[in-house]
Parts: sequence; structure tokens; C-alpha cells
Amino acid sequence: MSSNGNENIESVLKETRTFPPPATFSANAHISSEEQYEAMWNRAKDDPSGFWGEMADNLDWFRRWDTVLEGDMPDTKWFQGGKINASYNCIDRHLTSSRRNKAAIIWEGEPGDTRVLRYQDLHREVCKFANVLKNLGVQTGDRVTLYMPMIPELAIAMLACSRIGAVHSIIFGGFSADAVADRNNDARARVVVTADGGWRRGKEVPLKAAVDASLDKSPTVEKVVVVRRTGGNVDMVPDRDFWWHDLMEGVSTECDAVQLDSEHPLFVLYTSGSTGKPKGVMHTTAGYLLGTTMTSRWVFDLKEEDTYWCTADIGWITGHSYICYGPLSNGSTMVMYEGAPNWPDEGRFWEIIEKYRVSIFYTAPTAIRAFIKWGDQWPEKYDLSSLRLLGSVGEPINPEAWMWYHRVIGQERCPIVDTWWQTETGGIMISPLPGVTATKPGSCCRPLPGVVPDIVSPDGQSLGANTGGLLVMRQPWPSMLRTLWGDDERFRATYFSDIEGCYFAGDGARRDEDGYIWVMGRVDDVINVSGHRLSTMEVESCLVAHPGVAEAAVVGFPHEIKGEGICCFVTLKTGDGDDDLKKELVQHVRSSIGALATPDQVRFATALPKTRSGKIMRRLLRDIAAGRESTQDTTTLEDLSILAKLREDDE
Repeated sequence: MSSNGNENIESVLKETRTFPPPATFSANAHISSEEQYEAMWNRAKDDPSGFWGEMADNLDWFRRWDTVLEGDMPDTKWFQGGKINASYNCIDRHLTSSRRNKAAIIWEGEPGDTRVLRYQDLHREVCKFANVLKNLGVQTGDRVTLYMPMIPELAIAMLACSRIGAVHSIIFGGFSADAVADRNNDARARVVVTADGGWRRGKEVPLKAAVDASLDKSPTVEKVVVVRRTGGNVDMVPDRDFWWHDLMEGVSTECDAVQLDSEHPLFVLYTSGSTGKPKGVMHTTAGYLLGTTMTSRWVFDLKEEDTYWCTADIGWITGHSYICYGPLSNGSTMVMYEGAPNWPDEGRFWEIIEKYRVSIFYTAPTAIRAFIKWGDQWPEKYDLSSLRLLGSVGEPINPEAWMWYHRVIGQERCPIVDTWWQTETGGIMISPLPGVTATKPGSCCRPLPGVVPDIVSPDGQSLGANTGGLLVMRQPWPSMLRTLWGDDERFRATYFSDIEGCYFAGDGARRDEDGYIWVMGRVDDVINVSGHRLSTMEVESCLVAHPGVAEAAVVGFPHEIKGEGICCFVTLKTGDGDDDLKKELVQHVRSSIGALATPDQVRFATALPKTRSGKIMRRLLRDIAAGRESTQDTTTLEDLSILAKLREDDE
């Protein structure tokens, strides 16, 4: 993921507003003072083995480790000699206290059906399905594909896999049959767990049909387990396909958790690259679990009485880490919702917060910008007074969206934790601590204990304040990926070859005079305009600051004079755009940032192409801006018609 040339990225976004944490929040926070944070961060930096050895006492071990940390990046091993199980830490250890009767999962389906699983209920279901997997011949080390909607059985299945030491590979339910086949084959999966379908905006998503199509190209898959969710008609192949409810009848409710080596693979999660086959990011058991356990506690300040809701799909890393493993390891109550945020209307999320008295809400900037577009009247209909902490995840949040989130959803009393991390990092790396950090809208602020970042030039030199560069990690951390499944050479080339001795996965950033980090987006989302490298995120933030703009995506396109021009795709809060508004937006960017960032094109769109996780597919927009046919994978698009409409508008 090398950047081109030796130029640094020019940072043009300036933000001076700060928001200190409420004194009442700080007084009760797990990390409650600047001094405490500094002591923890310095200890973790100077003595990582000592620090993480102490933190590891927050987990339950069958056998303590011999060494905390061995080796340097990328060849690091954590807690060698230790024996542990993630499922045991997420469930069994809570059964010896009053938590056994505490809600672990509060689930709501899109049609409105609900279920509550207490920790003892979750334990029973996980043990039963672990025995089902064993009866199907699944052994420790085997790979199991999970291709499911957001239903409790997905969490049950992943915890059942980790209970017996099977490696789960969760595939987001928006992927195509070909994508499922590719992942099955790369992981050499033996079993697929799916559902007849799931619900999305009132329509059935036919998951079993996609699995059937994928199995024509998945020779290693022997068995398929199907949850009956929608009741739709599906084909069931004798001796291959089995109904979940049939297999769960009569199996034992007891299944001992397997004592696994600390470095035993916990899961493989495939993340797309711009070229080539998907990358199977592999995380191991002890380090990943410790990272997600501690970051959940530090960043979300989890308390026994909290009701926590992360709106991600478990098919993405956010769902792995901050719906399942992190919160459950802490004994938290978490909300899980199946469907879309605007079904049956745009008030669904706020209705859920009111209904379940959600206290911690963790969502994506893309969703926040959609909420803004839908209008303040929706959240204002509901009682959001239960909220005490807000979070943001997935991409940099522009300051104006941050301010709306603070004002309308947090009612100016909830700290916002704007988190930076990646599939590969396993857990949150850079984030405000809600009881400590004076936040700045748009900044993920400072690194967590154990995270040692730097901003460097393409030749590896550390850069000074307010100079954009490459965001790298100089020390290993427990939850870091260990390899790419079956392709260690690609793992080393992708993440450790750009800057010697450092982890680098493609994001640009700058550090301000207070040491706060401002992530500027992917370095492949940098536009080279007349020799100046500009972050598209900063231009997007400027556009969204305009009162008429709900959302913007900025991409580069070939320009015969400048090298690259700036093309802005803009979604308005109301109405249709015209030439006068285009000129106004161009002038707005020019006056806010400077002539350097003047857009060459402004295109109005009723919607932008996004994955179902809410990420804008900028690679597709680059193709449209350049007037070329796209060869990119579009199987994860939420709405293919958006792409067709944008192409029509271009003609």
C-alpha cells in the first residue's frame, strides 16, 4: 500500500473547538484522570510485558502463560504456554455470580419480534450447538463458515466454534454466492451455518439460495446447517443440509470448553483489497480477547448496569470485537438488531434506544450523516435520556456530523468516543477516553495504552506537528493480526514492507500541537492536485459543513493539466441541486480551504453507493468520475440502482 512519491499529505482541516468530559462522568470512570492515563500509557510503552501481564489477569486462564511477549513485528507471539478459551471467558465465568440471570443479548428483529438471552441461556444454547458441530464431525482447528443474518444464532454459533476450538469465518450476509465460495475455498471450510433468509427493509434476503449456489464451487464443504428465520421456501439437500432446530433437539446442554493454546486461531475474517483475492485476516485467541476486553472497558467505560448497543453487523470486525467478544467478556448487556435503521421509518434506532434504555450507542459516521439528512424530528420524537456515552466507528467523522451527534443525540451531555482501528488491529487503537479526554470534533485524539503510533514520511522519518503523513505502529500489541490465512508472504508484504520495523495498513494522518491524531483517510483516497497531495476526507468535511449538504464523497479523476482533478458527489438535505448551488459549493470549499482544493466537478446524487455496513464505495465513484466502466466487485452494494442512476446522470 505504498504511497506514490515522497511528498507528505497536506492537511487543510482546522478545528479548534474542544469538549472536556463532564466532571460527573470522570468521577466514576475506569480511567478518570490525565495522570492515570499517562502512567498507563508510559508503562505499556516502556514495559509491555509487565503491563500486559497485569492486564491479562482480567481474563480466566486454564494455565498461566510462560512468557507475555516473544519476538518483534511481524513475528510476535503473546502469552506463549498459556491455555485459555474465548467462549469460557464470554460466558462460563459469569455463571458463578448474579450475572447468570443478567441479560447477555437483547435481540430485536426487523419485523419487531424480540428475544432475551440471559448468560445462563446463552451458555445452554452455545453448549448445545457446540455439541451439534461435534456431531457433524467438526474438530478443533477445522474452519466453519457463518453466513447469517443478525440473529442470536449467529452469536451462539461463533461462541460454539470458539468453545471447541473451531475457527469461524463469518461472511457478511450482503456478499454474493461467488464471494462465499471464494472464502469457503480459501479457508477450506468443512461446514456452513446459514439461515433460510433475513429481513432487510421489509424484504427477505435469500441467504440459503446464495449458499446453495456457492456450494457448486466449494468442494471442501460437507454439511450445511440452516436456521429457520423467515419461513421462506428453500431447497434442502438430503444428508448435506440440516435444520438448526432439528439438530438442537435432544443434544446435551453441557460441553466443556477446550483448553486452547494462547496462539490458537480464533477466527479468519476476510477483508477486501482493491485488487486480488480477499485477504483472510487471522486473529488468535488470547491476545485478541485481551485486547477487545480491555478496550471495551476503557473506551466505553462499561458498567454493570449499562445497556450497550453497537449497530454494526457481526459480519464485520466491529461486530466481532464490540458486539460479541469484548462486551460479553466484560459481562455486559448488549442490544442486537437485525434490520435497517429506516424501517418501518427513520425513527427505528431512536425507538430502540428508548425501548431498551440504551446507555452506550456506537455507530458509524455514514449512519450519522443519514440521520442528519432524515431530519431532527425523528430523534426528537423519542426519549434519549438514558444515553450516557456515544461512539463513532468505521471512518473519520467530519466535524459538523460530530457536532450534530453531540447536540441532537447526546443532548450536549454525552462524551463522544471517535475510535480509530482496523480489521487487522483487532481492537480500538486510538480513541478519546470518556472520563479523561477533552475531545475535538473530528479527531480520534490519542493512542490507548499499549499503542505506540507515529506519523511518518514515505521514507520512514517522523514528522512534526500538523504535517500529514503515514500512520504507523512502532510496537506490537496483543490483538494484532498474526498472518493472512494461507498467505504469510502477502501478510508481510501488505503490512510490514512499507516502513521498516513498523505496521502500516494504508491510513494517512497528522498529529496536532496537543498530540491529538487526525486520521485523514486511506492514502489511496489522497488526490494529487498539481503536485499537492490532499486528503479527500478533509474536502468532504468542508462540503458537509455547508448547511444544505447531508453527505459528500470526494474522489480524484484524471486531469490533463493538474494530474488529478477533484470530483465531489454531493447528497443534499432537501431538494435538487442546480448550477447556482454548484457554484456556491465550489466557492465554499475554495474559501474554507483555499484555491488548492477548488473542486473541478460537483455532482448531485440522491444517494451514494454504499455497502450494507454503510461504507461509501469510493472506488466505484472514481470509475464514474473518470468515465470508465468499473471492474470492481459490487456484490456488497446495498442498492445497485444507485450506481445505475449515477451513470445515467453522467451521460
